[in-house]
Amino acid sequence: MTLLGAAFLMATSAIGPGFLTQTTVFTAQLGASFGFAILLSFLLDVGAQVNIWRVITVSELPAPQLSNRVLPGLGTALTLLVLLGGLAFNIGNIAGCGLGMQVLSGVPSWLGASISAILSIALFWAKEAGRILDWFAKVLGLLMILLTAWVAFSNDYDGLQIAKGMFWPDRLDPLALLTIVGGTVGGYISFAGAHRLLEAGMSGTSALNQVTKSAYTGIGIATLMRLLLFLAAFGVVSSGAEIDPSNPPASVFQHAAGNLGYRFFGLVMWSAAITSVVGCSFTTISFVTATFPQTTAKKPWLIGLFVMISAGIFLCIGKPVQLMILAGTVNGFILPVALAAILIAAENTSLMKGYRLPIAWKSAGWAIVLLMGSMAIYSLL
Repeated sequence: MTLLGAAFLMATSAIGPGFLTQTTVFTAQLGASFGFAILLSFLLDVGAQVNIWRVITVSELPAPQLSNRVLPGLGTALTLLVLLGGLAFNIGNIAGCGLGMQVLSGVPSWLGASISAILSIALFWAKEAGRILDWFAKVLGLLMILLTAWVAFSNDYDGLQIAKGMFWPDRLDPLALLTIVGGTVGGYISFAGAHRLLEAGMSGTSALNQVTKSAYTGIGIATLMRLLLFLAAFGVVSSGAEIDPSNPPASVFQHAAGNLGYRFFGLVMWSAAITSVVGCSFTTISFVTATFPQTTAKKPWLIGLFVMISAGIFLCIGKPVQLMILAGTVNGFILPVALAAILIAAENTSLMKGYRLPIAWKSAGWAIVLLMGSMAIYSLL
């Protein structure tokens, strides 16, 4: 139960409104070639997440404490980066809650966002919050996949064209790749499942095989959802329909399945957004409490404050689509820093209780650090 819950927590943290928006926007821009970005992001996800989950659970230390053992102050700096990136993501998540409820019920987006924020805070203040968190992520995660699959297979699309774009793309966009990898594995997302397993007592070398399996499951769920959404968006774009820039994924669902599809979008968007609010808030504040242990007893209150600040910024600023794209890009910059810290910690045999990462995994991890760091610098310039 805990292993599957951690996998869904990671996946639903990644499958947020930014995930839906980014996939739709870049599919409209790149067409079938966006399939290559999805394939490459899957490989990068595996190399980054498996390393991170293994090192954290074997060492039995959350990421900030592990990083501070490598270099004093590094964990605190990482916490600050994750806090900023998590806040950027959560503003988009709150915005997605508002958009989803607006489509479902017709209420103003600000009211839908406010109701959803209150609901997510109440979840963390409930008894047995950990078990409720696992159940919440699994149920809504499965719902999103089923509804998106229904819309995806309501479309007609050229399978050969998709296959060609995935393995031999006509166009490449480093910013698109940085954004979707950042939105799937960057920032807090890489640590969501591992920190949940630590909290549940699932750690040590004896749990290594189960932890790795859970990581694969989470990556598989997130990749499946992106593929389904890509198929849905590509079918709409290739038919000649225009994507509404004010709400890209909504127009995909509506073009593919009419008014019913539009209502389905509302449910998918709200489910994606509320589970991401929960996952983002849990993981971001787990960094804060790990860095400042004296705040551990106040964790539910800190989570509530984090959600309220995110909601307040959204209500003041608005512009959810731009925020969702920006959040993925911001978190893409965090990944190379966080993964490098984890890989350095893995070299300390006392921290790792004698366990050593296989050379292949270690090499893959450093290759990802170099690739994502280079793309981040390129995009910045």
